[in-house]
Amino acid sequence: MIKVLFVCHGNICRSTMAEYVMKDMVKKAGLEDCFYIDSAATSREEIGNPVHRGTQQKLKEENIPCGNHRARQLRKEEYQEFDYIIGMDTWNIRNMMRILGSDPEAKVSKLLDFSEHSGDIADPWYTGDFDKTYEDVKEGCEGLLKDCLLRL
Repeated sequence: MIKVLFVCHGNICRSTMAEYVMKDMVKKAGLEDCFYIDSAATSREEIGNPVHRGTQQKLKEENIPCGNHRARQLRKEEYQEFDYIIGMDTWNIRNMMRILGSDPEAKVSKLLDFSEHSGDIADPWYTGDFDKTYEDVKEGCEGLLKDCLLRL
């Protein structure tokens, strides 16, 4: 089983969007039994809060089921539990490394590192552009899924 953890600042916008986009892709590929997918935050600001309404709306527009995830913070011990620990931007990666301590197995990367357009995924909490965030998340998840399939 491949275990993927998506991480962003608050775990209500980007990381939850990536979680549900990836779960949808995996389901459509008939690979649900091969994956465990979750998301978390680097901060404590939103702990316990639901998926942002903008993310919920965008997922609904794309016919992607959105579960009832509640924001939670990344824990150091999760490094051993997951195969991929995916941040949304450079700042997330810095904060993830503060929590995790190190990355000896090279599990930590940015989502767009799996696409042709490496870079940061803008936070729609600030931009308000959930469409752009979705396009970037989708592109990154498509590349990540291809990478994961090489492990199966």
